[in-house]
Amino acid sequence: MKELVQQINELYAAFAKDAEAQVEKGNKAAGLRARKEALEISKLMKEFRAKSNEASKA
Repeated sequence: MKELVQQINELYAAFAKDAEAQVEKGNKAAGLRARKEALEISKLMKEFRAKSNEASKA
């Protein structure tokens, strides 16, 4: 689960950088990357939720 959290943190850092580039500079390519990263973060968060539930039951 530690690796999963690390993955989420790394993706969020990349997302924040790309989202800022889109908002501040109007960089359309950065917006596309930010949307892809947001989708991946969403998937990882669902995985984290499932693993967290399993860990709390054990």
